[in-house]
Amino acid sequence: MTSPASILGSQSPKLKSLPPLSLYVHIPWCLKKCPYCDFNSHAIRGEGSQAPEEEYVAALIRDLEFALQDVWGRRLSSVFFGGGTPSLFSAKAIDTILTAVRTLLPLEHFAEVTLEANPGTFETQKFADFRAAGINRLSIGIQSFNAQHLKALGRVHDDQEAHRAVDIALKNFDNINLDLMYALPGQTLEEAQTDIEMACSLGVTHISAYHLTLEPNTLFYRFPPNLPDDEQAAAMQDMIEQITVSHQYRNYETSAFARAGKESRHNMNYWLFGDYLGIGAGAHSKISFADKIVRQMRTKQPKEYLAKANAVESLIQTQQILTSADRGFEFMMNALRLTGGFETAVFQERTGLPISAVQKQLDEAEQRGLLVHDNHRIKPTVLGKRFLNDLLQLFLPETPNPE
Repeated sequence: MTSPASILGSQSPKLKSLPPLSLYVHIPWCLKKCPYCDFNSHAIRGEGSQAPEEEYVAALIRDLEFALQDVWGRRLSSVFFGGGTPSLFSAKAIDTILTAVRTLLPLEHFAEVTLEANPGTFETQKFADFRAAGINRLSIGIQSFNAQHLKALGRVHDDQEAHRAVDIALKNFDNINLDLMYALPGQTLEEAQTDIEMACSLGVTHISAYHLTLEPNTLFYRFPPNLPDDEQAAAMQDMIEQITVSHQYRNYETSAFARAGKESRHNMNYWLFGDYLGIGAGAHSKISFADKIVRQMRTKQPKEYLAKANAVESLIQTQQILTSADRGFEFMMNALRLTGGFETAVFQERTGLPISAVQKQLDEAEQRGLLVHDNHRIKPTVLGKRFLNDLLQLFLPETPNPE
């Protein structure tokens, strides 16, 4: 019998079948850079300035054409336009991108096609046109319905624009996510409760509630605001979980709450270690082949990305082949965010490794009360959800000792 150590040491476990494939399209511009944001996003500078929409759309299509050799013949289960603020682009631009996608890579019937939108960019006709172009799910970056907190977060919209955005969205879309944040500067438990109750009362299909964290390379990291302490933040998280449940939302992932059947299919594919092709400045990809799993990142700076696309140069800035140990850890790092965990068989399907490769870590996690597992399913306990970082740390690849 092959030992787990020799399996992990082997170079390239084979995959019997390839996982579902998603497409991520990165549009890096926004009206203003938020002080908490560490995404690859760039404010449009100067009065009357605009993103180079036409040039960038052409670059995205070229990027997709370059990438076809890695995903030839595979079908897309979802498409996600993220940013930045993709809703800054015209419906015509989004339509042009989606037409190229459909031409080059077949979309599954009823594929989920999401567009991220900022309430400061909402126009009634524009969003009707987004729907006509093929967008069938909208993700709105509300963050808060409280004018004071929106100001503290550096958002370009106020509370009235937040409500107006949801009204326009509901007229055009039947699958809508609202992004909220909690543990905001100076936020009380009551204010966090007002936000989540407001979001639940609007009747959207999905809510994402993220704990505000201070990320390096952000203004908030350099000049930290006064944030609620860990105990207050944990109380807010508990409250959010209780209120969403009472409004028939299921907390299916650490920060995600959905009505029945309305879980984000695109994000579920990430969390279950599916494949995704990322096009656009700084976009990340994870692509499986029979004998390897590859991670890539596109050229990050928009100007450099455009220059390389125009010169028909490679747009890939970094590329790495995952080791067996990486595969096991990355699978767990994603799948254990899911409240319901994952079917044991999926681990081998997606990593090419038998579950015995992580048996030691599973046993330790179970002894510590952080997860439960049987032959069919592995999932975090309530304690494991609360101390997710401790649980994930158990699966970190061991660093070999230097000789």
